[in-house]
Amino acid sequence: MTSTTTSTTAAPWVRIADLKAHVGQTVTLKGWLWNKRGSGKVQFLHLRDGSGFLQCVLGAHDVDEATFEKVKHLGQEASIEVTGLVKADDRAPYCQMELQAKGVVVVGESRDFPIQKKGKGGGDDHDPGFLMDHRHLWMRDRRQWLILRVRATIVKAIRDYFDDHGFLLVDSPIFTANACEGTTTLFETKWFDDSTAYLSQSGQLYQEATALAFGKTYCFGPTFRAEKSKTRRHLNEFWMVEPEVAFMTMTEDMDLAEDFLTTIVQTALQKHGDEIKEILPSTEDEKKWMEGHLEVLKNVKAPFPRISYDDAVKQIEAIRAEQTDEEQKKLLDIHWGMDFGSPHETELTKRYDKPIMVYGFPAAVKAFYMKKDPNRPEVAMGFDVLAPEGYGEIIGGGQREDNLELLEKEVERHQLDVSSLGWYFDLRKYGSVPHAGFGLGVERTVAWVCGLHHVRETIPFARTLDRIWP
Repeated sequence: MTSTTTSTTAAPWVRIADLKAHVGQTVTLKGWLWNKRGSGKVQFLHLRDGSGFLQCVLGAHDVDEATFEKVKHLGQEASIEVTGLVKADDRAPYCQMELQAKGVVVVGESRDFPIQKKGKGGGDDHDPGFLMDHRHLWMRDRRQWLILRVRATIVKAIRDYFDDHGFLLVDSPIFTANACEGTTTLFETKWFDDSTAYLSQSGQLYQEATALAFGKTYCFGPTFRAEKSKTRRHLNEFWMVEPEVAFMTMTEDMDLAEDFLTTIVQTALQKHGDEIKEILPSTEDEKKWMEGHLEVLKNVKAPFPRISYDDAVKQIEAIRAEQTDEEQKKLLDIHWGMDFGSPHETELTKRYDKPIMVYGFPAAVKAFYMKKDPNRPEVAMGFDVLAPEGYGEIIGGGQREDNLELLEKEVERHQLDVSSLGWYFDLRKYGSVPHAGFGLGVERTVAWVCGLHHVRETIPFARTLDRIWP
């Protein structure tokens, strides 16, 4: 440590997030120099300490000449301790407070920080590949700090919702012998007895077992899909919450999903509404879009429009007929029996100002465990919740097949390994009941709430088709 002025230990160490309780007091802040401006006799030090950002005003008369000169030449991300008087100021950036600095200690130097602030977008003006290569440093940027704080709030809101509604957290395993969402997107490895193990695509199958033991359960953790996809909506490792409830029908499951999504979005908006405004806008068009986006989030309240797959196909057909661009028409090609792609979901949700729930998809495009409609066996009793503004599927769920004979036929039709599913069949042998649940992907939800173009910014270290580092 290189001391450049009087020791800061005389004043209490306080975090920026707690400064409102210390207005008029002399305190010490410990953090990093995020930005710096000034000339002549005043330096404005923009400090971050992990809990927030604050402007510290340092005058040449506040410290000795050597200290002031050293501070003027500090590099971005130098670690420092700043002691000074806390003042309330509505004009101050970040938190309407500032610190009138009286002393500075340099803890660690920083030279030639790779992610220099180049313009209005700060570090985000750099190429995305460069930023991802430096993700360990990029997350220090205020934009990334805001996004990951929103993520943390959403994660807490998810846990609070289920904990407060009588659900029991029961963790599902990460290694599994079962394919839950199809065999083509599995990461596989050899187990100790030379059998094949897979990284979990979903914890759902195990939650069906726990729901029949405890009534209402959920798991929350990482899941893995070996999809060779480079779209803005996909990651190969992502986090998903999956509730499961015994004695629940598809309609009741839709009610649960609707209330749950409303709660977590409004919680995030209530806590971070003002901060979300900062995440995107740097141009007037972006500011206008963000204003509209925040209005959409405010409108995420029950009831959501509920549309049958049949009607959704008709709507997409009508939208396609209105197109004059042949390429767009090709992307919107649809017929009964097809699953929706991103273009279908995007165009469909443009007609609504809140999430929509599409139910009754063709059974052929749904997983083997989805229950069939007794009156229309070609239709699955499942649903998707589609977010507006082109963010696509946020929730997928439905009622599970509780009839053993019908389930065995589906397993055979999907050519799954029967030997690894004996325990799953047992759930239908010993006190089978109607049961249902859903899964929500955290990263897509965070991307939607924050108004981001790509999900790679919604997780601390994204794992994509071409990236397993840092």
